[in-house]
Amino acid sequence: MPELPEVETVRRGLAPVMEGVRIARLVQRRADLRFPFPERFAARVEGRHVLRVGRRAKYLICEIEGGETLVMHLGMSGRFEIKPGDAEYGIPVGDFVHAAGGEAKHDHVTLQMSSGAAITYNDARRFGFMLLIPTAELSAHALFADIGVEPLGDELTAAHLAARARGRKTDLKAFLLDQRHVAGLGNIYVAEALYRARLNPKKPASVLALRNGAPSPRAVRLVPEIKAVLEAALQAGGSTLRDYRQADGERGTFQDRFQVYGREGKTCAGAGCDGAIKRIVQAGRSTFYCPKCQR
Repeated sequence: MPELPEVETVRRGLAPVMEGVRIARLVQRRADLRFPFPERFAARVEGRHVLRVGRRAKYLICEIEGGETLVMHLGMSGRFEIKPGDAEYGIPVGDFVHAAGGEAKHDHVTLQMSSGAAITYNDARRFGFMLLIPTAELSAHALFADIGVEPLGDELTAAHLAARARGRKTDLKAFLLDQRHVAGLGNIYVAEALYRARLNPKKPASVLALRNGAPSPRAVRLVPEIKAVLEAALQAGGSTLRDYRQADGERGTFQDRFQVYGREGKTCAGAGCDGAIKRIVQAGRSTFYCPKCQR
């Protein structure tokens, strides 16, 4: 499933084509994805301008003229393709699952923009979704009410992590994947951030706080590494696992810089460490780490 850098890469691809442009026509080719499409979907968006294309955690947020916001989630295999004007071939904005999707039979929604561009959502597995939510009610909606701070914003601090983690017995990896604490982090970037901070993913989350509730040295190390790994992934256009593509159709390249994720059995890349990367399973998800230098 795409994580924050991949979703942000898609947002950056859609924003120039959508912001300030009117949705001339919406073509809906099935009744539902993971959830049913909004009632009277086309009637509620056609003729309205897109005011802003944003992101919250792993959700794409398109604020539309008239007081509603289109919320989109890519699921496992969702992708967008932009056809500028009358171009025969489109530019893929997100492409995540090898040999599953991209075919026209998986094109479920097309937005015909007044500029002439056509934006098509393709989803082979149909785990993605689109919802229309009143803009004024967005922050209180069930999808967003309990979402934590954005990791690239100023609200993610060592003190924030310490306050959320104090006394918690859940392991560090599960704590960081919990969207109520930090928004948008997923399996790949949690693994990479914990490695950079030299923290064992199996340790209890409480190690991020001292007995008095102040942030521990571990929390102080972790926060800048979370930010750094996400920024590096954004600069690389995300991670291409299978056939994900960024907005210009090129592969994301951050997977070439993985230090632990997917490197089971390989020698640790850390200076002076001759440990081997280990893979374990936590809550049904693969965890990669170096037992020697992540303590």
